[in-house]
Amino acid sequence: MEALGAAALVFGLLILLLGSGLWVFIALLAASMAALHLGLGFPPERIGAIAKGVLWRASSGWELAAVPMFMLMGELIFRTDFSDRLFASLEPLVVKVPGRLFHSNIIGCTLFAAVSGSSTATTATVGRMTSTALLARRYDARLAVGSLAGAGSLGLLIPPSIMMIIYGVLAEVSITKLFIAGLLPGLLVAGLYSLYIGTRCLAAPSLAPAMTDVGRRLSWGLAARGFGPVAFLILVVLGGIYSGVATPSEAAAVGVVATVLLTLLQGQLTFRLFLAALLSALRSSCMIGTILASAALLSATMGYLHVPATIARTFGELGLSPYALVAVLAAFYILLGLILDGVSIVVMTLPITLPLVQQAGFDPVWYGVFLVLMVELGLMTPPIGFNLFVLQTVTGQPLGLIARAAVPFFFLMVLATAIITVLPQIALFLPSALD
Repeated sequence: MEALGAAALVFGLLILLLGSGLWVFIALLAASMAALHLGLGFPPERIGAIAKGVLWRASSGWELAAVPMFMLMGELIFRTDFSDRLFASLEPLVVKVPGRLFHSNIIGCTLFAAVSGSSTATTATVGRMTSTALLARRYDARLAVGSLAGAGSLGLLIPPSIMMIIYGVLAEVSITKLFIAGLLPGLLVAGLYSLYIGTRCLAAPSLAPAMTDVGRRLSWGLAARGFGPVAFLILVVLGGIYSGVATPSEAAAVGVVATVLLTLLQGQLTFRLFLAALLSALRSSCMIGTILASAALLSATMGYLHVPATIARTFGELGLSPYALVAVLAAFYILLGLILDGVSIVVMTLPITLPLVQQAGFDPVWYGVFLVLMVELGLMTPPIGFNLFVLQTVTGQPLGLIARAAVPFFFLMVLATAIITVLPQIALFLPSALD
């Protein structure tokens, strides 16, 4: 069967199966096996042998151990008051900045992203602790939820990042390099968000009322105590990785131990809290693990059908410049973000797109950052924008208002993507220091 026809068969089956309401991993497995049988005529015995080997290799990598560990860290922090004290400690820092406590959304999400690795956990945790306080102080509701929708997605970009781990495993790229590559782009996005908020509030001061007397009286010492637990966890996890003392998986395990000890010392660790965090992390990790394993079979199927090589050759014949290729891929991923979740987007498309960008001369570490930014854009776009649904639950605001409020931050992230495309050293400078 012609490769492009085979690709159409695979994605047609996927759309049909996903549209029927099947779980993603079952749809991926079924589409892959059907394509091997219908497209290549493989008998069931050979398909079973291929699936057995691929699924085992995809699910037994040591690097994947970091995923449930980071999930558990985020769940434990979500269920304690670390996040509430972090928010309170931010008030003295922003008292004289245009926009004032709006920036707590950006700073809070950036800091929480550095210990959770999850966009959903970041959005839910910071949204829960800031939205009520901002609305009670009569800050503009639209700018409050919009900044949360944008900044919450930083959980995937600021290291440690679960999506970076998934990309690193699939693309066989150093996860440590990916982590450090996401740092400067993440700070760039956060800086653009804060610049936009400050500019909006300078033009319309009524969006951000004056700081309360309580906020003015908060001392820097109190701020330091609020930052303490989060700063300690960042030091333990990222310090262990970047110093070379621990692998990402080992650092994640140490981070869980450190989080448990902190909650125990704060008198907040109970059996019920730990069990709830453990079960939630287990459910999320199993979801990611099954999708990864089934996506590996899809990747192998694409290889058997010669789809990546054919598409790469087709793009080569079109004569697209590297920047034109990136623009086409960006539009492609933004459209996918309307209908698919981030993990599915990465695992389903990487076997096709990674060879293309490497052939165009882009570094696979840079492409990991680009791909995560594309996934983050999907988190802000309905109807599958997870951050929008999380914020609807947390804030009680209508979904339509949240989606409209996220539009400026969506375009700011597009701008950040364009900047790192033109200036790739923003993403590659720190990883190159590891060589």
